[in-house]
This record gives sequence, C-alpha cells and structure tokens, in this order.
Amino acid sequence: MTPAATKATNRPASVTRSHDFWGSATRLVKQLAPQRRLSIAVITLGITGTAIGVIVPRILGHATDLLFNGVIGRQLPAGITKAQAVAAARSRGANTFADLLSGMNVVPGQGVDFGAVARTLTLALTLYLASAVLIWVQARLLNVTLQRTMVALRAQVEDKIHRLPLSYFDGRQRGELLSRVTNDIDNVQTSLSMTISQLLTSILTVVAVLAMMLSISPLLVVIAVLTVPLSLLATRAIVRHSQRMFVAQWTSIGRLNAHIEETYSGFTVVKTFGHQAAAREQFRSLNDDVYQASFGAQFLSGLVAPATTFIGNLGYVAVAVVGGLQVATGHITLGNIQAFIQYVRQFNSPLSQLAGMYNTLQSGVASAERVFTLLDEPEESPDPVAAATHHRLPAAGTTRQSGGRVEFAHVSFAYHPGTPVIEDLSLVAEPGSTVAIVGPTGAGKTTLVNLLMRFYEVDAGHILLDGMDIATMDRQSLRSRIGMVLQDTWLFEGTIEENIAYGRPDAGEEEVHEAAKAAYVDRFVRTLPAGYQTRITGDGGNISAGERQLITIARAFLARPQLLILDEATSSVDTRTEALIQHAMCELRRDRTSFIIAHRLSTIRDADRILVVEAGRIVEQGNHGELLARRGAYYAMAQA
Repeated sequence: MTPAATKATNRPASVTRSHDFWGSATRLVKQLAPQRRLSIAVITLGITGTAIGVIVPRILGHATDLLFNGVIGRQLPAGITKAQAVAAARSRGANTFADLLSGMNVVPGQGVDFGAVARTLTLALTLYLASAVLIWVQARLLNVTLQRTMVALRAQVEDKIHRLPLSYFDGRQRGELLSRVTNDIDNVQTSLSMTISQLLTSILTVVAVLAMMLSISPLLVVIAVLTVPLSLLATRAIVRHSQRMFVAQWTSIGRLNAHIEETYSGFTVVKTFGHQAAAREQFRSLNDDVYQASFGAQFLSGLVAPATTFIGNLGYVAVAVVGGLQVATGHITLGNIQAFIQYVRQFNSPLSQLAGMYNTLQSGVASAERVFTLLDEPEESPDPVAAATHHRLPAAGTTRQSGGRVEFAHVSFAYHPGTPVIEDLSLVAEPGSTVAIVGPTGAGKTTLVNLLMRFYEVDAGHILLDGMDIATMDRQSLRSRIGMVLQDTWLFEGTIEENIAYGRPDAGEEEVHEAAKAAYVDRFVRTLPAGYQTRITGDGGNISAGERQLITIARAFLARPQLLILDEATSSVDTRTEALIQHAMCELRRDRTSFIIAHRLSTIRDADRILVVEAGRIVEQGNHGELLARRGAYYAMAQA
C-alpha cells in the first residue's frame, strides 16, 4: 500500500448497526424527485386501481344479500309485509329468526332475482378487470421510473468518483469500491422493484379498506385494528436486530469482492509463491462471514411475516365471532359481514406483506446507505473560481512551450498528521532542464510529483509554475500541461491506436503514428497482423510489459506536454528497449522541464540536476559526476 493510504479515510470496518435507516430511506425516495411526473402518474393509478379493488367486496356482499334475501323470502307467505312476518315469528317464539329477518331487505313470497345477481357479479368482474389493468399500467410506469432513477444514481456515483481525491482510492481496495458502484446499486434497484409497488399498493389498500370497514361497522373496526399495534411492536423488535445484520452482510460482500479481485489480479504471483492454500483459506473465511451475516439477516427478518400473520388471524377470529352475533341480532346483513370479513383479510394482508418484504427493503436501504456514504465523501477542494479563470493555462500543444520553471518553496506535506513525508523542501527546476530525484523507498520521491500534479494539496509552502502558485490554477489546465509515464502502465480495452490517442484525443492519425515511431512502438506494431488496429485486452494482457510501457511513452509523446514526469518509466523494459527509449527521451525532454524518478541510476546520468531525497529532505544535489566525486549518499547508491 502506498503512503497515501494512511492519509486516506480508513477502510470501512465491519458495520454492526445501521447509521441512519430512516434517513437513508428518505434520501432514497428523494432520488425519485426528477421523475415526479411519472411518480404522480404511478400514485394516481395506484389510488384508482386500489379504490376500484376495495369496492368489489361491497358489491359481492350485495350479491350475497340478494341470494340470501331471495332464499328467505321464498319461504315466507306471499301477500304479507316484512313487519308482519317478523311479528309472526316473534309470536311463535322464534326471536332469533325474527331478529335476523328484521335486518334483511326481504320481500315475503319473492324468490331470488337471478338477473340482479348476474348484473351484480358482472359489475364485480368488470371492476376487478379494470383494477388489474390499472395496476399493470402502474407497474410498467413504475419500472420506467426506477430504471431512470437508477441510471441517474449511477451517473451521480460516476461523477462523484471523478471528483474524489486520490487519497480516497489509495486507502481502499478496488473490489470494495466496485462492490458499491455495481453490487450495491443493483441491489437497490432490485429491492425497489420488488417493494415500492407493493409498498404503495399496500398503504393505499389499508387506508381504503379502513374507510370501507368504517362504513359497515365501527365496532368491528375497533376489534380489527386492535391487532395492528401488536404487529407493529413485533415487527419493530425483529427489525431492530435484523437491520444491522443486513448492513454487515453487504459490508462482508464488499470485502469478499475485494479479496477475489485482488487474488485474481495477482493470480500468477499467488501460484508462483505457493499461496493458493492461504488464498483459499482467506476466501473461505470471508465467504463464511457473508454466510453468517446473510443467514442472520434473513432468519431474523423472516420471522416478521409469520408473527404478523398470527396476530392478524387473532383479529380475524374475533371479527368472525362478533360479526356473527351482529348478523344474528339483525344489526348488519349477512352480505355486509361477508364483505367485512373480506376487508379484514385485505386489511391484514398488506400489513403482512409490508412485514414480509421488510427484509428486502432493509437490504436495499443498507446498500443505498453504502452508496450515499460514497456520495458524501469529501471531494477535492474546488479551484478558486476567479483565480482559476485568471490563471487558466493554454491547452497543451497550442501555445508557448518556452516556459516551465518549477519552484518548490519551503513545501511540507504529510499523509497523516504528525508524520511528515516532505518537510520544508525547496528546489528550483529551470525551464527545459531535467531534474532527477532518487532515494530509498518512502523518501517522498513520488509524493513530490503528486503534489506538482495537485493530486494532493501542500500543508505548508508553495509550488510555483512560471511564478504562479499552482494552488490558484485550474487543475485541468495544469494537468494538461504535464505528461506522465508511470511505473504501473494503464491501458484500456481498445486498439493500440486508440490507447496512444488517449494522450491527445483530437490528434490525427498521422500524429499518432509519429508519436509511435518516436517511442519505438511502430517497430513492434508493424509485426502485428492488425497493426495499429490490434485490440488490447483488459490491462494489456495480450502484449508484453515492455510493449505496454512503450505505448504509454508514445501517449506522452503525443500529448506534447510542457512538463514531463517519468516515474520509474523504464523499470519494466528490457535493456535493449531501455537504450532505445533513452535516446527517444532525450529528444522528448528537449525544451521541456522534466522530472525523472528512478531507482536505477543508469536512467538519470545525463540529468542536469540530481536530487537525493531522504525522509522528505534533499540531502544532496548536483549532476552525476559531481555527486560521485563527493562520495556521499549518491555514491553509496551507485556502488550498491
């Protein structure tokens, strides 16, 4: 790990509890705000479809009343009124039947009106169909809404990554970061797709059903609603313990991904040193962590649905008993009690569904929390607007190449407070000169160029470019003037020509080929069947390390920078190729201020100045001959 890792935010530890579940859930809902029109349409369709759906039980209850009234009416003598029939029943001592009859809309002597029953059932089926169509359209619009929202969220994350300081990436494994960008966002999308429609429908159903139940019997509503607090208490108790397990689950998955990415990237090294067993053991350990967290989260959250269903059934039984008594006493009709029992089911079902999908919702919110944590990370300090505009440098390769004076004036820097890496360092690189920086690992060589590129900001002192403090310059303009060839080559999946053109995207084909010739890329490209159109696989795995290095050097040639930084630029190249590159670099460095960082002194003998850095301080400086003559630190390195 680089020294910058200590400057960066520490890698997330195992999370044992949710930091802010409701805050993250609210923030996730706010992500839907740009799709407010679609969201309003989804809600409107949900309200309409739910309203239609909850009316149907009353209609079916009316059909039941029509049938029951017809059956009873047919048994009564024709030509009398209902009141007379009730009085006759009481005179016979059939008080229960009389009470039942008094609550019915019966016509003595009249049988079942099957035409009215058919019309009522047809209306119910039509409304069911209309409700289903509306809910289907709602689901389609909701899918569009969520897809657009997730695209926007991914764009936010991508934009955020480009605004994060280099220290953020130094302190984290790529696999863990990729897990947040891919797995977590995918899990958020899956969770919302599975829950938000059901959540919306369930809430609307509870409200609408409650209103219909009140229109039938407030007493029965009280009995039915008494079970809700019990369900909520049970759900809260279970959720409080399961939420932290979901956060731990996704944290464990991130660590597992980081291990897999790290192991597969260095699989050759792992096999070479015989560490397969250790890698497998670490994988088993991390995989077991995922299993334990996932099992605990799913087990606990899985208790919610059974608990709430059981409590709901208690209310269902109570309603059936009390409702039956009310029918028997004539307070409500049989059709109404049938409808009410259906409503109790509809009332309890959304509550059970809400409880049952809470594990999915918790998992999604836990992933969203990790994504929001990334979005809330401190960004690079913004460029001063006025100063950046005033000091904006011309684009590379367009105007002056004559400048390039670099001065470090009493610069101090530490990745971690109290542990300075650079301390009160001062140096001047004149325009067109080549300055080589050598020293042991951790001496601060790479840190100097990171400060020059403004990947980090100095803690004290100033870095001046042509007399201007780079802290007042626009970062993009500053970096466009600097060409860098790093020790670790980076090539993307594309053609060789596209990889070289990355140094200056507006360059023509002829310019790309000239840069390739200058870096001796043309020599090996001509031997390839597809030439410059040869496609490079991920990380350049289908070409040699030396060829990868040459392509990155050609990229620097094409950029035509004002300043040049070579960080171990030939460390991965064979001796013959290194000799060719040295000749090319001499031409590339002409009229450019160049910084060379290398452990091999053969690459810096012709440098105008050589700085020997130890513990962030310059202990020696001079050219190659002068430093050898002094027989100091540089001489000792040359003899090693």
